[in-house]
Amino acid sequence: MEFQINKEFINYLTDLIEANNTEQIVEVFKDVHYADLAELFEEIEPELAIAIIKIVDTDKTSDAIVELDESVREEILKGMSSEEIANEVNELESDDAADMISELSDEQMHEVISQIEDIEHAKDIVDLLRYDEDTAGGLMGKELIKVNEKWTCMQSIKEMRLQAEEIEKVYTVYVVDDDDVLKGRLSLKSLLTTSTKTPVRDVYSPSITSVKANEKGEQVARIMQKYDLVVVAVVDEMGRLVGQISVDDIIDIIRDEAEKDYQLASGLTDDVEADASILELTKARLPWLILGLFGSLCAAAIMGSFDSHLLRDYSELFFFTPLIAAVGGNVGVQSSAIIVQGLANNNIKGSLWNRLFKEIGLSLINGIVLGCLVVAYGFIQDSDVLLSVTIASSLIVVIIMAALIGTFVPLILDKRGIDPALATGPFITTSNDILGIFIYFSIAKIILPI
Repeated sequence: MEFQINKEFINYLTDLIEANNTEQIVEVFKDVHYADLAELFEEIEPELAIAIIKIVDTDKTSDAIVELDESVREEILKGMSSEEIANEVNELESDDAADMISELSDEQMHEVISQIEDIEHAKDIVDLLRYDEDTAGGLMGKELIKVNEKWTCMQSIKEMRLQAEEIEKVYTVYVVDDDDVLKGRLSLKSLLTTSTKTPVRDVYSPSITSVKANEKGEQVARIMQKYDLVVVAVVDEMGRLVGQISVDDIIDIIRDEAEKDYQLASGLTDDVEADASILELTKARLPWLILGLFGSLCAAAIMGSFDSHLLRDYSELFFFTPLIAAVGGNVGVQSSAIIVQGLANNNIKGSLWNRLFKEIGLSLINGIVLGCLVVAYGFIQDSDVLLSVTIASSLIVVIIMAALIGTFVPLILDKRGIDPALATGPFITTSNDILGIFIYFSIAKIILPI
């Protein structure tokens, strides 16, 4: 039967569960990938998912549970006993197992750990639970291959065979000393082309990239991206090898950070999903909407504070306020987006003064081009020349100021430890709206005769 997630398939599974037809259920999911199984779990009721988990092989269901959205996984784990969760954890690598167990209550966490059959696996999980989830220690897995620098190549091969029995993927072979201090890495080519009696210390490469266990996950992602690493070693403060982080764990970090930054740039204060409750969506959206309302009220107050004769004699000024606000906001977002991207990729080079002059030059060119277009439009419409010059001049100044704000606000936020993505959304747009309106009417008051 072809695996398709639709109403008919879900009803078919429900009938099989109610009929307790375990053999047919096993047959249905025999060739199904765990990612497809996870997708199914997110579409069906938790009770039905739990029933399937109890029947299908744990090596497949455990991986599927790890793939689930956090809220869905929480609902499923609530309906499972500690023993059932322990059975799933037994099949997982230590980092995935620790992530799953960390979502349980303290009482159930201890119960699950106590029922894990593999004592060494349980110790690894407990060790990982000590680290914050957004650090290298919280991301790493304990499964790895290591050899002692004093061993011969033949002894290393024997030890590697024993260690590899419990490891699904072997990325690299680490070399340590008697105190487990990381010394380097051993290539399989060196191992296979060297005399079996040769000590490892004579053939290993000391060139290896590692990170500290307390390193932030974002920094680990930058390091792995910079050096094109598939895996990176994790060491403690004494340089001892404690684990490794594979690229699939880092992809999750990059994806989560990208989603967080996108939501901040879009004016969402909390991490929410499309199917979140109305209350959660309101809490995420309302703060920035209030900020936008405050900005609009400030802009209105600024317009009202100028000479009434100016507003009466040149009522056309009002027609171009959206132009000033829109261009200023767009320029600010463009500038801040480039800076935020540079900060994320760690490729912001050169001094701040060089960036300042670069932004001023770029903004001046853009402003002059747009200003000339405004003057040309006024000429075609037979508008007042001074009014066209006022709008063009305001546009140039607003573009320069918006670019500078968009450039320096993310840098300032980053230096203060605040996510610079905050500067690419409503914050930068609202501030530029207020400043743009003020500049616009101030220049109009200077140029236009009253």
